[in-house]
Amino acid sequence: LQNGAVPGEQGKQEKSVKRGNWGNQIEFVLTSVGYAVGLGNVWRFPYLCYRNGGGAFMFPYFIMLVFCGIPLFFMELSFGQFASQGCLGVWRVSPMFKGVGYGMMVVSTYIGIYYNVVICIAFYYFFVSMTRVLPWTYCSNPWNTPDCVGVLDGNLSSRAALNITQLLNTTQKRTSPSEEYWRRYVLNLSDDIGNLGEVRLPLLGCLGVSWVVVFLCLIKGVKSSGKVVYFTATFPYVVLTILFVRGITLEGAVTGIMYYLTPQWDKILNAKVWGDAASQIFYSLGCAWGGLITMASYNKFNNNCYRDSIIISITNCATSVYAGFVIFSILGFMANHLGVDVSKVADHGPGLAFVAYPEALTLLPISPLWSILFFFMLILLGLGTQFCLLETLVTAIVDEVGNEWIIRKKTFVTLGVAVAGFLLGVPLTTQAGIYWLLLMDNYAASFSLVVISCIMCVAIMYIYGHRNYFKDIEMMLGFPPPLFFQICWRFISPAIIFFILIFTVIQYRPISYNEYVYPTWAISIGFLMALSSVICIPIYAIYKVCRSEGDTLLERLKNATKASKDWGPALPEHRSGRYAPAFSPSTESHLEVQPLQPEKGQSEAAAASPVQGSNGSAHSQDSRL
Repeated sequence: LQNGAVPGEQGKQEKSVKRGNWGNQIEFVLTSVGYAVGLGNVWRFPYLCYRNGGGAFMFPYFIMLVFCGIPLFFMELSFGQFASQGCLGVWRVSPMFKGVGYGMMVVSTYIGIYYNVVICIAFYYFFVSMTRVLPWTYCSNPWNTPDCVGVLDGNLSSRAALNITQLLNTTQKRTSPSEEYWRRYVLNLSDDIGNLGEVRLPLLGCLGVSWVVVFLCLIKGVKSSGKVVYFTATFPYVVLTILFVRGITLEGAVTGIMYYLTPQWDKILNAKVWGDAASQIFYSLGCAWGGLITMASYNKFNNNCYRDSIIISITNCATSVYAGFVIFSILGFMANHLGVDVSKVADHGPGLAFVAYPEALTLLPISPLWSILFFFMLILLGLGTQFCLLETLVTAIVDEVGNEWIIRKKTFVTLGVAVAGFLLGVPLTTQAGIYWLLLMDNYAASFSLVVISCIMCVAIMYIYGHRNYFKDIEMMLGFPPPLFFQICWRFISPAIIFFILIFTVIQYRPISYNEYVYPTWAISIGFLMALSSVICIPIYAIYKVCRSEGDTLLERLKNATKASKDWGPALPEHRSGRYAPAFSPSTESHLEVQPLQPEKGQSEAAAASPVQGSNGSAHSQDSRL
């Protein structure tokens, strides 16, 4: 009963073995949770929450989850599962829109390159934490400046506390040992994005380690990664709980948590709060990256992806909220220790993960242990997302080529993509690497995702037709999508996505990193990265229309958007109803006549039916016949 195949169903057995399936349903759910729950849950959500009105932010956040997050999640899972194809193959539903699949691949490529660099920095901190005293504890190191004031240097109660107060009063921000360690030692930061300087060899080594780990976990595709996620998707929760229990027992932790949760209801009327909530849900769940379609394509055809989408979406959001307690309990303790407001120590992004939180950990007894746990958690959170990003690209390539040879050589495709990802990540380990990393993070995967998702909704609901899609889901799950989801898919979710797009444009501010403002040419490169994924959609659409049959433009458009003949369930035994195999023209006129010998009729029908290719494409046994 391996791979969900039933004895006697040879076609199903072969197809499943060829393309691969999840070992069981838990593997799929854990992989999807690992994919959706990433670094953003730890370093972006808690900060957004505290900045946008604390507990009041939860209200728009959960509204956006219900009306936009879960519906889009369900749409992508059902889309991939129905066709058993990656983000390119599914567009047989309307071939003109295959550019959306290419756009998803471009986005996943960008994210895959810089995401692994963040994981490699976490690996670096993980390794250097294995000492008796953390290297960012004191200001007595060669890389420190006279401005450095450590929270543990000398007698804190008198000298340093007074010193910190003076520094804060004279508007000159104190630089902590952890900040100087990060900027002056780990990154050895250059003064400009164009001044690359040298490659930081320790980071390069860690980048190699992280790509090797990702490759080894994906060496057998979903068969191997499905086993790895039992650990990578669950252990972060163990670490979060350990850090949470440690955090809330500290003095000042309650202050930090109150700062995080106290609702400021007046902010709920602010459009920015709603925009931030919608954007966070959208980016956090990984919609429009292509990963959800890819992961669902390895499901059994009748798997209840409706239930899965609700479980995974809610788990993702609950993790974000839980991580906020972990982060703010420790930040509250540190603010209490320094005698300053929590807002002075709160940060987000790499600043939280590699500066603020590590500094707070130096105040704890056995600080190296907490540091090792924290960075190990970051590594696992990152890897869960990285597995899916790489698998998305590999699956798209293998499904697209689709012959026997490439399916057998899938491991080499994975290796090729991993090596390319490593080489493209090398510039991000230079002295200007962090500038490039933040540029990619801000532009490569921001408004382009929103455009891709919006076009996907419109293509499925209005071009392919909502009635057709609802029938497909009914055929797959045994029940049509609930009325709420039907309304969301057709009207509410596209409207919210459009709102996010408008909001992103209105809220746009040129990127900066601390005091450094990016030059115009760098921002132009950022916009080119954002456009490179969106531009795939019109280019492919024009190409498809030109290649389609028809005398007039309207005919060509109709043919280009019409679902191709091989759209539908991948396995012959699932192709029933309007997907039933087509008969040859000679027998077409006798379709209504019941055969006298049903067995014979069935065998003839099977012989005349298209043979399923390895990539799901149908080709007739003998077209001349």
